[in-house]
Parts: sequence; C-alpha cells; structure tokens
Amino acid sequence: MKRICLLLPNGFEAVEASVFTDVFGWNKEEGDGATELITVGTRPQLTCTWNFTVLPEKTLDEVTVDDFDALALPGGFEQAGFYEDAYRPDVLAFIREFDRQNKVIASICVGALPIGKSGVLQGRNATTYNLSNRNRQNQLAEMGANVLGDEPIVVDRNVITSFNPSTAFDVAFTLLEMLTSTENCNVVKKQMGFIA
Repeated sequence: MKRICLLLPNGFEAVEASVFTDVFGWNKEEGDGATELITVGTRPQLTCTWNFTVLPEKTLDEVTVDDFDALALPGGFEQAGFYEDAYRPDVLAFIREFDRQNKVIASICVGALPIGKSGVLQGRNATTYNLSNRNRQNQLAEMGANVLGDEPIVVDRNVITSFNPSTAFDVAFTLLEMLTSTENCNVVKKQMGFIA
C-alpha cells in the first residue's frame, strides 16, 4: 500500500486539494486499491482560501516522512495566510526529508513555492503560477529553480510542479501513475470520464 500525505497549510485552495482526494479515492474503489491518502494539516482546523473549513485527519506534529511514500501539496493565497504556514520551518524540513528519501513530491500552482523555499528545487527544473506578470515564477527562480514558465507541468526526477489550478487533475493523475502504473492510471481516468 502506497501512502500519500496531502499536506494542507492554512489558506490552501480547496479545489487543488480535492483533486488528490478524488483521484486517490477513485483509485481505492475503481483502480488497483493500492493507495491511501491521508490529510495532514499544519493546524487542527484549517480555513481554505475561500473560507471553506477543513478538519484534517492528522496534524504535522503527529506524522513523520517515514509514514508516507509521497507528498502532495496544493497552492493557496497570500491573503488567506497560505505562506505563513507553508513557509514554517517544520513544513520546509518535512519537504526536504521527502526529497532526501527520494520520495515523490507533487505540487499544484504556488504549492511549488514552499518546495523552492525548502531548497529542494535548487538547480532543478520547475514551474509555478504563470499569470499576474509571472511574479510567482520570478520568486521561484530567485529560490534557485530553473523555471520552465510555459510548461503546464514539469517533472524533475521525484518532483512534480505545475503552473496554475487548471493543471490540478493532471498533476494528481501524474502522481497516481508514478505510484502505481500507466495502466492503472488509465483505468481510473476512464472510470472518472477523462478518457473514453
């Protein structure tokens, strides 16, 4: 059984988290059933970007990287306090340890920024939010990443990054494929109506 940590900082975007819960939920029921997703919050109660309240199954202080095979990280909004939690030292150390153990790290949109802030993307290919004058992509470049600004999804070894919320399902499917197989991923895509 492959276990995925869906790490939820306060201020995350619900839609970017929900693609992971749905894709891996569908895999549990309609795919090979070989994955389990656990929601892990930076707090016991979280408020999403648009005021949706979430109670994660665990908090960060209750888990270790050894409990998981992969990390999934949605983006969020500065105005909702996303970076206050996403840039916490314990969050950055958690990300670094996933990379040190060569475990898959998948992010959507500005979820790449805490990965960059952790130092994991130094000299590696990546992307992040691509609109609004590419300010977020410039920030990621300042953190040492080689930003491929026009690529919707960038995979560099064990790290998946993407450039805006429109890529969310594709990132979740990429993670599922990396943890299971192309064939299994296609079964789930077909059951969810993404392919005929």
